[in-house]
Amino acid sequence: MKTLTPLFVSLFLILTACSGPSIQKLQGMTQGTSYHISYWSESPVDAAAIKKAVEAELARIDQLLSNYRDDSVIEHFNRNPTTEAQETDSEIIDLIRVAQSVNKESQGCYDLTIKPFFELWGFREDVLAIPTDEQIQLTLARSGLDKLKVIDDTHLQKLHPELTVDVSSIAQGYTVETVSQIFEAQGIKHYLVEIGGELKTNGHKPDQQAWRIAVERPVPGKQTVQKIITTPKDLPTAIMTSGTYRHYFDAGGKRYSHILDGRTGRPVTHDLVSVTVIHPNPTIADAWSTALLCMGQEEGLKAANEQKLSALFIEQKDDKLIESQSQFLDASIFSTPK
Repeated sequence: MKTLTPLFVSLFLILTACSGPSIQKLQGMTQGTSYHISYWSESPVDAAAIKKAVEAELARIDQLLSNYRDDSVIEHFNRNPTTEAQETDSEIIDLIRVAQSVNKESQGCYDLTIKPFFELWGFREDVLAIPTDEQIQLTLARSGLDKLKVIDDTHLQKLHPELTVDVSSIAQGYTVETVSQIFEAQGIKHYLVEIGGELKTNGHKPDQQAWRIAVERPVPGKQTVQKIITTPKDLPTAIMTSGTYRHYFDAGGKRYSHILDGRTGRPVTHDLVSVTVIHPNPTIADAWSTALLCMGQEEGLKAANEQKLSALFIEQKDDKLIESQSQFLDASIFSTPK
């Protein structure tokens, strides 16, 4: 449910100058978007080996989860039109299990099987195509996460042969976590890993200052700061934002968002334009930021409270942006730019 394009970067980094010269940076492209990594260590590390390990991990995940390459593991599953159980990678199974939980708690709004609707509405080719009610109903008949069954840790079963799975709404968060584990394995406790605006921090900068993250103001055509998050120095923190303001169509006085409701197969029409979720686990944060945005302000806030999620909601009412938050969000980590 998220678009994998550099234009959809809902967070960007505030990396102010720090006193120590030992901070290392990596950047490049992956999963159709950019990545930026900053890290430092109190003891010597092999920077070249770390860079190689990160690049290898990004390539491995792309081969596993990319819906934009025909040779990926997930696309092999999608292209096989059978209702027999299929063997697949255990990491995909793990992601499906997370998605199933979020799907259930969001009453079906969050759904990994809505890939055909992106094509139906023209988001894949970036050309609006408004489908008929009949086309939507026919597509709904071959979608739905309830038509995907986890058999065991390595097998999935389609209950409809044409079912397809799009993991883009959860893949970046998962990749952030697997890359973070590379630094943990090397004993590096101070890092910031960001992929397409989805990120995780741990520790702090060399000058003892916390990592500071800017939440983008959810206004089309601009990149200004709405809020600044000062991350905890002693806890791993994932920050994931989903928004409707970067990828959409305007036609006939109506806006069609790329956030699609899995229950209806149609773009959401509510006033909620941005949701930021803060959580220790990037995979869970990634899925829930999309789910809460899909559900809208009222349903989303209720779900966030029920799931004990730290979430910031931003609605647009005419020209005004209205913020609200779940009861578990620590407001002290936020500040407003001057």
